[in-house]
Amino acid sequence: MKLKVYADRLSQPSRAVIIFCKVNGIDFEEIEVKLANREQHSPEFKDINPMAKVPAIVDGRLKLFESHAILTYLSCAFPGVADHWYPNDLLKRAKIHSVLDWHHSNLRLGTVKYVFNHKLAPVVGLPLNPEAAAKGKKILSSSLSKIESFWLKGSGRFLVGSNQPSIADLSLVCETMQLELLDEEDRIGLMDPHKKVQQWIESTKNATRPHFDEVHEVLFKVKENLQKQQSLGASSGSSSSSNTTLH
Repeated sequence: MKLKVYADRLSQPSRAVIIFCKVNGIDFEEIEVKLANREQHSPEFKDINPMAKVPAIVDGRLKLFESHAILTYLSCAFPGVADHWYPNDLLKRAKIHSVLDWHHSNLRLGTVKYVFNHKLAPVVGLPLNPEAAAKGKKILSSSLSKIESFWLKGSGRFLVGSNQPSIADLSLVCETMQLELLDEEDRIGLMDPHKKVQQWIESTKNATRPHFDEVHEVLFKVKENLQKQQSLGASSGSSSSSNTTLH
């Protein structure tokens, strides 16, 4: 039975799982679960993941959710996966798990809080929240500094001193890609101080192309739409302002 991957490409962890499957030649069926339509709350999907989050997979009798668990499982279950993604060496595995565990309450938390409250909230009908955005930005900036000074310490191009990417690199880089939704000034302000982080992101992209670019196309379409809406809003505001002056 073919592996089924339930995902929304606007979800950072979903993109990581899809890219991993494509890069490693895993035969799978991608089933879109549209978060914007709240399809993750359907009874059919909650039978697979009662937590109502993507990604999730079904492989034979196995139903599995949480992207890091999925990436670990796929690395072990499919013999064609290169060892560097999740090495047989237990010491290397332990280091990868330390990054993945750290990621949840640091880089991921900061990115989600900042991008949503600073940029995306109006898309789902909620107001921007500058206070929550500021807290998220603080966590995000601290996380990028930790990656720069600690996780990328050493001569390797990838996390924990490796010369080849692991599932941790893929998971974290997909997270940083969400920053593409920010205005250019905001994104550059966050990323510019972290030269090693920028090189690491580029190295991970290069190691997973062309699949990395293809899976992220949807993100750049959303960015384009946000920019158009922003421009229209600015034009409307100017027009309104002019009309008020004339009256």
